[in-house]
Amino acid sequence: MEHRDGFFKGIRESNIYYQAWLPETECKAVLLVVHGLAEHCGRYMNVVNHFAPLGYAVYGLDHLGHGKSEGTRVYVERFADYTDTLKIYFDIIRKEHPDTPIFLVGHSMGGLIGAVYLLEHQDELAGAVLSGALVKMSGDISPMVVFMGKLLSTLTPKAGLMALDAEGVSRDPAVVQAYVNDPLVYTGKMTARLAAELIRAVQRVNDEAAKITLPILIVQGSEDKLVDPAGAQLLYDAVRSTDKTLKVYEGFYHEVFNEPEHEQVLGDVEAWLAAHLPR
Repeated sequence: MEHRDGFFKGIRESNIYYQAWLPETECKAVLLVVHGLAEHCGRYMNVVNHFAPLGYAVYGLDHLGHGKSEGTRVYVERFADYTDTLKIYFDIIRKEHPDTPIFLVGHSMGGLIGAVYLLEHQDELAGAVLSGALVKMSGDISPMVVFMGKLLSTLTPKAGLMALDAEGVSRDPAVVQAYVNDPLVYTGKMTARLAAELIRAVQRVNDEAAKITLPILIVQGSEDKLVDPAGAQLLYDAVRSTDKTLKVYEGFYHEVFNEPEHEQVLGDVEAWLAAHLPR
């Protein structure tokens, strides 16, 4: 496969890092990977190594304030900064592949970004795969924490609020160790502004999910410790797509593409994508 990387101008002329992995054969479809909180697009090599040899081009970007992109770490002025930047990147990809179907693949916070993006631009996509999507606020978060997050978002928006537990990423110790040792993974606390923007975005998806009508595959680990796994069923029930599939993997943690059984998950995604390619 051919690997490309570089920067493009995102919102407010920010330098946004991207990577692309192109197949050696004719490109049958594009997978646009939208990564999760505190990580970067380079952590999706299981997806790349599975799909590029099958004729899929895989594109990914590091969100504003993530990975190699500019910006204060895990901070955003407004949630639309993510979706607006994603739209800029989508348009770049579309120019390179004017007649190729594009599927969005969003994980965790990237699943939330993807869901909001679908509300605004689903007509441009052939379908979407959402993995461990953050579409339901965990019941473990008390109303007081939510209140303090909103208050701090206004008073001290860059204050640290909470951090992710690396042990919840995968049941594979090697994946967890690589996550902890990855210099491009941010292991500090999420900013108060981002926390407040996530809550608003989750509420928007809950309110408007019925607007989503494109083909969609939702994959979820039943033992996800980083997002509420019940959100997958809620999203599945809420979207109005006539072509929708939910797959829950029993015992799996958050990153189903990085679990010991990831080939099973990627095989299921492969079969779903193949069924949704133009005939």
